[in-house]
Amino acid sequence: MRKRLKDLAALVEGAEIAGDPQTVITDIVQDSRQVSRGAMFVALAGVHVDGHTFISAAAAKGAAAVLTETETTVPPGMAVLRVPCMKTALSIIVPAFWDYPGHALRLIGITGTNGKTTTSYLIRAILRQAGKKTGLIGTIQNLIEEEKIPVHNTTPNVVDLQRLLARMVAEGMEYAVMEVSSHALDQNRVAGCEFDTAVFTNLTQDHLDYHGTMENYRAAKGKLFQSLAVGEKPGKTAVVNVDDPAGAFMLQCAMADHITYAVQAGEADLRAVEVRVHASGADFAVQGGFGRLKLRLKITGLFNVYNVLGAVGAALAENMPLTAIEKALTEFPGVPGRFELVDCGQPFAVVVDYAHTPDGLENILKTARQITPHHIITVFGCGGDRDKTKRPIMGRIAAEMSDAVIVTSDNPRSEDPAAIVGEVMTGVREKIGVKAVEAIPDRRQAIFVAIAMAQPGDTVVIAGKGHEDYQILKNETIHFDDREVAREALGGIA
Repeated sequence: MRKRLKDLAALVEGAEIAGDPQTVITDIVQDSRQVSRGAMFVALAGVHVDGHTFISAAAAKGAAAVLTETETTVPPGMAVLRVPCMKTALSIIVPAFWDYPGHALRLIGITGTNGKTTTSYLIRAILRQAGKKTGLIGTIQNLIEEEKIPVHNTTPNVVDLQRLLARMVAEGMEYAVMEVSSHALDQNRVAGCEFDTAVFTNLTQDHLDYHGTMENYRAAKGKLFQSLAVGEKPGKTAVVNVDDPAGAFMLQCAMADHITYAVQAGEADLRAVEVRVHASGADFAVQGGFGRLKLRLKITGLFNVYNVLGAVGAALAENMPLTAIEKALTEFPGVPGRFELVDCGQPFAVVVDYAHTPDGLENILKTARQITPHHIITVFGCGGDRDKTKRPIMGRIAAEMSDAVIVTSDNPRSEDPAAIVGEVMTGVREKIGVKAVEAIPDRRQAIFVAIAMAQPGDTVVIAGKGHEDYQILKNETIHFDDREVAREALGGIA
């Protein structure tokens, strides 16, 4: 991709060039380590890091220009594109530089507090079963067909996202399935993306450290559905869970066709009936205008019934055949770190799950209770530098729904792990009664203790980190995978 600096500047009102306006830009990057010759380096003044301190490093690697909001001194030969508002400029310049790849693909966005990852993988499986070349952008990894690309955020920043979408277009993808976080919507990271189908899973307490109120959080999610009114591609559809109270709001936001889904509500376009959840999966039928689709799944839990309904709705919105939908869903193996069983031949179950919200924790403990003959032992913590109000709430849920609770560290970040554990324990003590409880800030030790406690017929639930293979501490990020630690602990009792 090659664009002249003057042509990019012309897109933004009030933009000024210092240096050669004929400078050819071959890439746009936000990380100086990714700079290649001819790139334009985006100098963002962030909360923790000021990108302007890396301008010299970017120039040394061959950057031809820098994009900035401020008066900036640059090395000789480097051009400067100064804009009044960086957020606005990025939302205009970056999609244009890559020739609007978010318009060239059929783009399916999934938003909601819980279920985004599983729903996105389910949709991807259906599309690929139907013969569609498909990319995926999400929490665990980004995928271009089978090629895996590491991730840093649920939804990448606008610079990385547009580059990734452009690569998908270049490699012949027809579809991109994207998890769309509330942060991304609020910060306009999805600028330049024309969504064709938008899926709403649910709305429960999370990210109030950022949004402040549930109303703000809901409004951020609603922006995905408002965006369906923008663009020229035909066949825009909102797929909405109407069992969730926020579903009606999302439908109001969507000036597009609607497909509603539910398990409880009597009025919905897609309904799950005859639901039976068991240890090895779930059986139910999807009832809709097309008739009835009987499914036998390898994934379990009522929350996954909802995820499947959302995926079916998106597939129908994109006119996928029922045969492809049925085959993909019945063969779907699950998603890493989402109610993932760790089986080393032990006489009790060990489940690792990403649940890190009150609703998410409640959902997995309900499912665990359905498949557990005896006791549930729950190990969990809460992340640092995030919504503190949910900590005692999650403590109460764990205490009410478990037979034993071990409160531990999650990703403490800049906070004291023991202090976070103390805030969670405030809620645990309100409901724990005479049941067993321990506070063990060392997550590895907590997992070992829980597995040592387990007896035949019990279930150990290790919640909060799921697929993550790291732990974010105050001054470093270390390798840590709940599944690996659980296997190690199970090996010690074999």
